[in-house]
Amino acid sequence: MEYTHLGRSGLEVSRLVLGTDNFGTQTDEADAFAIMDRAHELGVNMIDTGDVYGWRFGEGYTEQLIGKWLARGGGRREKTVLATKLYGKMADWPNNAGLSALHIRRACEASLRRLGTDYLDVYQPHHIDRAVAWDEIWEAMDLLRTQGKIVYVGSSNHPGWHIAAGQEAASRRNRQGLISEQTIYNLLERTAELEVLPACRHYGVGMMAWSPLDAGLLGGILRKEREKTMGEPLPGARVATHRGKRLAKLDRHRDAVQAYEDFCDELGAAPADVAVAWLLSRPGVSATIIGPRTVDQLDSATGAFKVELDERALARLEEIFPGRGPAPEAYSW
Repeated sequence: MEYTHLGRSGLEVSRLVLGTDNFGTQTDEADAFAIMDRAHELGVNMIDTGDVYGWRFGEGYTEQLIGKWLARGGGRREKTVLATKLYGKMADWPNNAGLSALHIRRACEASLRRLGTDYLDVYQPHHIDRAVAWDEIWEAMDLLRTQGKIVYVGSSNHPGWHIAAGQEAASRRNRQGLISEQTIYNLLERTAELEVLPACRHYGVGMMAWSPLDAGLLGGILRKEREKTMGEPLPGARVATHRGKRLAKLDRHRDAVQAYEDFCDELGAAPADVAVAWLLSRPGVSATIIGPRTVDQLDSATGAFKVELDERALARLEEIFPGRGPAPEAYSW
């Protein structure tokens, strides 16, 4: 396993982060426990979750599941950089969603109870809240830090200018501000290069890229599609609506995806490994968040560290999936 500091902080994290969005939906408790144990065996030290994960309204089911695993002891909590998120609606009553100081306080207390821990290593707004100023957010986060309930603050799904505004507000308070941002970023989805990645690099915020395989489109989907026609199931679809969206996107990008899989064959590497290796080669990307549903999927994710992408390979990937580049050059003279 490879490790890096998360942004400009002193926090060391594995370059593969275990995402838990599938725990409680696609992955049952026993398999989730096995995945987390195996993650530690492989050297993965960061586990990321969210209070809405498990998708049972108001329950925080995935956090509860992780809390049960941590309670097994054996140094599990001490070995884990534990990150969770807040923002989503957790009850049918005012002040149970968003980023008000009141909800931040209540959401943190609830996550601590579910996870069975007295502090969070990284606490992350899951989305922006246009109704709340950064000064209010930072006041609430500063209080939680003073109380010893959180150590660092990160963000998730924030646009570049919100990251900049947040860092400037933190600077006015003589505070560290954000150490990380989670954003969707992969060979097919490169919007982050316009504003988010430049903002992260400027402010020393470590980017953690989620959906590295773009819902499986970069994981050898055409090969699996051919296998399906021979009677084997096509894995990776979560629910019918997600499957429909994925296949519609595949139809739009089929030629590029085919060229990509052909190039991976030339490299002698699995498409999923190449996709993750490309992400880890990008300046400003601290880690990528993987969401395995099985132990085998987790094991296979480590293959990315065996892939070496030279200048020719990187140039070919750029030809297949051309990025737009940073703003404003991407859309201006």
